[in-house]
Amino acid sequence: MFCHVAPRPRNAEATRAAILNAARERFARESYDDVGMRDIAGDVGVDAALVSRYFGSKEDLFLKVLDHCGDGPDLMDGDRATFGDRVARQAIFGSEHDGQLEHLMVLLRSIGSAKASELVRRTADESFFGPFEDWIGGADAAVRARLAAAFIMGMEVSREMTGGQTLTPEQCETMHARMAVILQDIIDG
Repeated sequence: MFCHVAPRPRNAEATRAAILNAARERFARESYDDVGMRDIAGDVGVDAALVSRYFGSKEDLFLKVLDHCGDGPDLMDGDRATFGDRVARQAIFGSEHDGQLEHLMVLLRSIGSAKASELVRRTADESFFGPFEDWIGGADAAVRARLAAAFIMGMEVSREMTGGQTLTPEQCETMHARMAVILQDIIDG
């Protein structure tokens, strides 16, 4: 007697999320030019055609990864008067495993590829710097947005690379207070 086993139900959203996660991990470890759609498909255990069907080209998939990198728009959530304090607190006391380093690694690894570098610049301008400049306002908003972003990224990289702040709690509080003043001064211009 033949026994029919029902096929495993497919979950398109879970598969899309797994592909996106695998792509983010690949782009964080390897340069854009070295990552192939077959590599990403193999990481998830699906056919490369499915990756293409869900995301289109490698460029489209990379743009999706960039869309999900970091919490730049979150910088603009909350009261402008508390920007320095809340962003400094996150940069210094944020979770050691919040994924920020992986997001930064995607950006850093893209520098070596002309195509990826162009995509990062375009995405950063459209999705982050443009809205951040508008939120900051004023004649030199572009300068202040880039100064704030560079300062925040530098602190994030430092924290992530050392596995957290290697200072005493009192020193971390002092650093938080100083960073908050600098960031607020940049934003207020």
